[in-house]
Amino acid sequence: MKALAARRHHRFAPVVLLLLALLVTGGVYAVLAPSQARADSASTQDIETGKKLFQANCATCHGLDAQGTANAPSLIGVGAAAVDFQVSTGRMPMAMDGPQAQTKPRQMTDEQTTQLAAYIASLGAGPAIPTDEQVDGSKGNPATGAEIFRTNCAMCHNATGQGGALSEGKYAPSLERTSARNIYQAMLTGPQSMPVFNDANITPDEKRDVIAYLEAQRHGSAGGATLGSLGPVSEGIWAWVVGLGLLIGAAVWIGAKSS
Repeated sequence: MKALAARRHHRFAPVVLLLLALLVTGGVYAVLAPSQARADSASTQDIETGKKLFQANCATCHGLDAQGTANAPSLIGVGAAAVDFQVSTGRMPMAMDGPQAQTKPRQMTDEQTTQLAAYIASLGAGPAIPTDEQVDGSKGNPATGAEIFRTNCAMCHNATGQGGALSEGKYAPSLERTSARNIYQAMLTGPQSMPVFNDANITPDEKRDVIAYLEAQRHGSAGGATLGSLGPVSEGIWAWVVGLGLLIGAAVWIGAKSS
């Protein structure tokens, strides 16, 4: 017992415990970390072509080596998923400065977007573009997705994904017409004011559940007019303006008839 106690109080014991803790932490992160897009998953030709596309369309703001400037962040380590999201939605390259990049018709083809993403991925590993299976909403659970969405997303995007205003001229966009792949990528990379929901926060299966829920909202409302699906505020205004207006009109008509 004395020998065991002596080992526990050995001066190198804290160092050993620290090393063990670091090993455990590294192992857990390796298991839970999102998949990474690396340069070796793309051809050298794609990377070279992507570099030329970057220099022609992105380097003015992000720097010649994507290291970032005073006007735009570094792209080293953002991964292919972030590039695919920004470029495929037309947010990048930006047309003008503003509180946030807005969607617009895309300026690059699918092939060019893939090549640009390959180049950025070659600069540093980051989240990979999700597979078709990962974004297949038909394989998700809308009920589970509804719970996850209401807990993490509804405060900005509205309970049905219709979007809403944020501070300083920013806004959470409507998700009604957003593709499943872009929804997944947005959760994975956290564009604009959106937080990052990596695979440790929301698992790949749960992300697919969220997609299933949002796709289910696109089939219309069983209750008739949705009033924009903006909730009790718009519904209350409608009832107040139309309902009270009818009551006032009826009162005026009755008064006119009695006189």
